[in-house]
Amino acid sequence: MLGGSSGWAVASPWEPAAAAPPSSAALAPPSGAGPALLPRRQSSRQASRRRAHGAGGAATAAAGRLDAGGAGAARRRGHGRRRVAEARARGAGRRGGGGALRRGAPGGPQLRRVRASGLTDNSRFRALCSRERLLASFGDSVVRLSTANTYSYRKVDLPFQDYVEHLLHPQDPRSLGNDTLYFFGDNDFSEWASLFQHYSPPPFSLLGTTAAYSFGIAGAGSGVPFHWHGPGFSEVIYGRKRWFLYPPEKTPEFHPNKTTLAWLQDVYPTLAPSERPLECTVQAGEVLYFPDRWWHATLNLDASVFISTFFG
Repeated sequence: MLGGSSGWAVASPWEPAAAAPPSSAALAPPSGAGPALLPRRQSSRQASRRRAHGAGGAATAAAGRLDAGGAGAARRRGHGRRRVAEARARGAGRRGGGGALRRGAPGGPQLRRVRASGLTDNSRFRALCSRERLLASFGDSVVRLSTANTYSYRKVDLPFQDYVEHLLHPQDPRSLGNDTLYFFGDNDFSEWASLFQHYSPPPFSLLGTTAAYSFGIAGAGSGVPFHWHGPGFSEVIYGRKRWFLYPPEKTPEFHPNKTTLAWLQDVYPTLAPSERPLECTVQAGEVLYFPDRWWHATLNLDASVFISTFFG
């Protein structure tokens, strides 16, 4: 389910300047995760330049513990003029090395990934999405924030600069979803057209649908709990995003007003191996295809910039 644009293994400049240096444990690749899902440039500099702190470090460590327990990456089918990826359920005995997709524990269905790389080049778009450039270009623009719960009832409008300077901080694990404001979707980005004209989405489409973008920026440890909608692609521009996925027929166990970080800490450890979700971590420059009506929850492991292409 992962297609690829030109990947960049670089640090997220969206981390606060006062962030504490990350521990080696927080930055270590998840055990058993295998190599990178897509080729990325500058990979030798990734660990030394990435910043993780606060709840972001906790989220990274928690995700690493899940991988150490057998959690792997997830993939699903992507359609278009050709398939981006094809998920195939396998028996318990299939070997899944090299970043192959796995259930959250050994013994569950194994999934074979297919990857496509070099499909697009969003290096220009990425450069325009740096903290400094977005604040310079759109700091006074009013953006609409949603609450980070399943149904996103509450909406708040405020200048983009106020969001970045005052609300873009690591997730407090004790906060409920309706107390956490999240910048993603619910925005009329017509005044941001000068930015989005530089974005190249994956060169695939679904017959009979129209593509629409949804742009987001969120702090470390933030995310949206389980929900579902139509199909599309999700690309990380800066940072890393952890995905947890269930097929439509398998409703996950979750509270709609608890954050993904709280679910990861409180519910995930109690799940039997057969009840655990499919999982993956999408790095900067990687794209994930999410099929129609699949349950999914997301967790930003760093302060992250991301963009989704929805087909409706």
